[in-house]
Amino acid sequence: MATIKACLFDLDGVIVDTAKFHYQAWKTLATGLNIDFTEHDNERLKGVSRMRSLEIILEIGGVTLPEAEQVTLATRKNEVYLEDVHRMTEADVLPGVRRFLKECRAAGLKTALGSASKNARLILERVQLLPLFDAIVDGTDVANAKPDPEVFLKGAKALGVAPEECVVFEDAVAGLEAARNGGMHCIGVGDASILSDADFVIPGFEEMTVARLQELR
Repeated sequence: MATIKACLFDLDGVIVDTAKFHYQAWKTLATGLNIDFTEHDNERLKGVSRMRSLEIILEIGGVTLPEAEQVTLATRKNEVYLEDVHRMTEADVLPGVRRFLKECRAAGLKTALGSASKNARLILERVQLLPLFDAIVDGTDVANAKPDPEVFLKGAKALGVAPEECVVFEDAVAGLEAARNGGMHCIGVGDASILSDADFVIPGFEEMTVARLQELR
């Protein structure tokens, strides 16, 4: 078994289901640009930055816009998204997550969040999970989006552990690639057929335990 000292978590789709809020906000923006944006298209946006997400949508629609207008649109999208975020409660934490975080800390494992979201701290405050994390690295702290490993490497550094002593929980292919690029173990959360590069995949945290970390290869 690998010697694991820390667990690093993505946010959207792993800790909370804010992915639906992102999709609804991007869908509204795309419709306003006469771009047909589907849930299938939305898979390409997982784990990437806000501006890159907008670029992908514009590419899908074959639309070119000045940089200043792109910034305005991305800001507007975030405002729509934040309206939903401010309505979040403890009930929005995905099943099993809070229990597993507490189990990690009881076992002496350090915990960190590694997310492209610039609203990560706000979300953790809204769902009352902030005290269960030793470090938070989000979109305000990094220059490079996943699959670049920067967000996870900074998380490991903040925790004072080596990359090979970390396991990353991710629901996106780009996030798994980031973990691998950083020399970390990774557990997929979601569809095993999509997240095949993970050490192993769990459908959610209902059955995840610290003991299962022994399955890491």
